[in-house]
Amino acid sequence: MNMISRSSILLALAVLAPIVLVLQPATLDAQTQGARKAQRPPTQISEKEKMNAWTVGLAGGLLEGAPLRLAAEIARVVDDGPNLHVLPIVTRGATENLNSLLYLRGVDTAIINSDALEEYKVQVPEIQRRITYLLNLFPSELHIFVRPEIQSLQDLAGKKVNFNTQGTAAAYSGPLIFSRLGIKSENTFIPHQVALEQMRKGEMAAVVFITSKPVDAFVRGRWEPGFKFLPVKYESKFEDYYLPALLEAGEYPGLIKQGERIPTIAVPTVLVAFNWPAGTNRYQRVARFVDTLFSRIDKLQAPGFDPKWKSINLAATVPSLARFAAAQEWLDRHARAAQVSR
Repeated sequence: MNMISRSSILLALAVLAPIVLVLQPATLDAQTQGARKAQRPPTQISEKEKMNAWTVGLAGGLLEGAPLRLAAEIARVVDDGPNLHVLPIVTRGATENLNSLLYLRGVDTAIINSDALEEYKVQVPEIQRRITYLLNLFPSELHIFVRPEIQSLQDLAGKKVNFNTQGTAAAYSGPLIFSRLGIKSENTFIPHQVALEQMRKGEMAAVVFITSKPVDAFVRGRWEPGFKFLPVKYESKFEDYYLPALLEAGEYPGLIKQGERIPTIAVPTVLVAFNWPAGTNRYQRVARFVDTLFSRIDKLQAPGFDPKWKSINLAATVPSLARFAAAQEWLDRHARAAQVSR
């Protein structure tokens, strides 16, 4: 029996030896790779994590638009190396930025026109709970500029009215406002400089600008008597997204008489964020962004930045939206500190 057992063992070893020899290099190689991974410093992984940990995507707008310029200036001022990095993003326009905020990966904040929310009431019924505002950046005043024969808003019914090119604030908000006013005009969407020349020739009844005043085309342009801005009364139909505004003689001395004021409405341009749950990584990113931006707002109001920053009021509200919780907390803290220091 011992001879048989010994023979069986030797036979088994002879059969297994080649398999062991084949497996050994693979096993050793796997162990070597494991040792290499253990010895390799996790530089690449940590750098990637650090770079992404405090990066905030900011949807700005068209390359030539004011919102993207403001986004770039924000990024310059709040930059804090690995602690905060804002990426301004070129998009199809401020009116499309809400879409980017809702659905595009990597977008944490966006600059939008407040009435962009109107488009989402059907497809996203609770849109006003999903979006919060950080800052009311500046108002974009409605300018309805008409030929001499046009005396009232109702006179524009059936007439050619230009709303600038697609993707601009005027192209989105203009027809929406005209719809609320009950005016059915013949809408065109061509560059305003072309439309203004058509106005001079009598081929276009009006142009609609929605931008911060004063507008260079009206300040520097020379217009025949009778060309004017039409007044737009602020009524309850505008309370959800718009603000009351005025166009004054000091802004357009060649078109508005001294002492005269033309009532109109304004579309708030707003810095917004997705309503991330408190405590999540995305919420913490935006909270740090808010804290840095609000604390450094004076730098944006210094020479070298867009003059619009000088009119920014951190406490200004936005119709129909709630403020981002961390932004409200910042304002509350500083309000209490101001009272204590008095």
